Amino acid sequence: MNATLTTRLSALRARMAATNTDLLVIGPSSHMRYLADLSPHGDERPVLLMVSPTFAGFLMPSLNVDSSRQHTDLPFFPWTDADGPAAALVNLLAATGVPAAPSIVLDETMRTDFALLVLDALPGATRRFTNDTVGYLRSHKDDTEYSLLKAAHLLNDRAVTAAFAALKPGMTELDVAAFIGEFYKANGATTEFCSVCFGPNGAFPHHHTGTTQLKSGDAVLIDTGCRLDGYPSDMTRMGYLGSAPEGYGQIHSIVDRAVEAAIAAARPGAKASDVDKAARDIITAAGYGPNFLHRTGHGLGIDVHETPYITATSDTVLEEGMVFSIEPGIYLQGQFGLRLEEIVIIRNGEAEVFSEMPRTAVSGGQ
Repeated sequence: MNATLTTRLSALRARMAATNTDLLVIGPSSHMRYLADLSPHGDERPVLLMVSPTFAGFLMPSLNVDSSRQHTDLPFFPWTDADGPAAALVNLLAATGVPAAPSIVLDETMRTDFALLVLDALPGATRRFTNDTVGYLRSHKDDTEYSLLKAAHLLNDRAVTAAFAALKPGMTELDVAAFIGEFYKANGATTEFCSVCFGPNGAFPHHHTGTTQLKSGDAVLIDTGCRLDGYPSDMTRMGYLGSAPEGYGQIHSIVDRAVEAAIAAARPGAKASDVDKAARDIITAAGYGPNFLHRTGHGLGIDVHETPYITATSDTVLEEGMVFSIEPGIYLQGQFGLRLEEIVIIRNGEAEVFSEMPRTAVSGGQ
């Protein structure tokens, strides 16, 4: 096991001790990639990583063992299709040294049948999800993760800049998304997601990129992210083709001020709800509170959406190393939607923005 994974496993056990956790049970997921650099094929065959204070090992279908062995030196408890997983699971649980009525943490993302397999084997267990163990650790990025996230965002800057420059009348939203995807591919990355919205489509926060054609006077919203060396980027920028639609400049200014207020509020010791309030207060004071339709942000790391979540009700206290989006928006049905998004990291006592692309409105094709 490499030094990073050894450090993470040690940190996990410290969190388990602090939270009185006897056993952590993880399925094929981002949690497993974080702890073991392993993401085996996920199908109906149970795959589980179990970590106790004294032991860590895998329940693994025999079909996957040889391939998985290349990525980890943790022990495997293999099982075949002919025999089923029951005996291997009993042996793995015995190896963990789990007590008769353990406090266990279950991966909230794994299949229900995997979770029930464990719960049936431990009828006296109390259980919860990963928020205060591996989830807590993942919300605090180390220097290596910082560098990977920074590189992904700088590539995203270049892709989005190029996409706005390439805008022409008659292009479809899908054309722009394809352009961005090819830019990512040419630079060693893959598309994580890409939402392109022309004109009134921008007023739908989760618009599905489609065949709408671009025309002069349309606002253009591009919300996109690549995955580079295992870590994603995420950013939203606004522009228009030719001349901006009526009222665009005023709305852009309001949303940009909301972003700045939220960045200023994002400090160690602040609550996530403080950051949401800072953005929301600017938009509400300008008279557009009902047009801000969603939370201010979400965490980002191995997954594009992970803890912490920047909502009006979140009591999560921000700490050094936390990474999350700040993305207020104003959505005017039948006209346009305007959202500006930055990904920030709490670093050296303040919120540092990963992107280096200005948030100023871009006139497409210029």
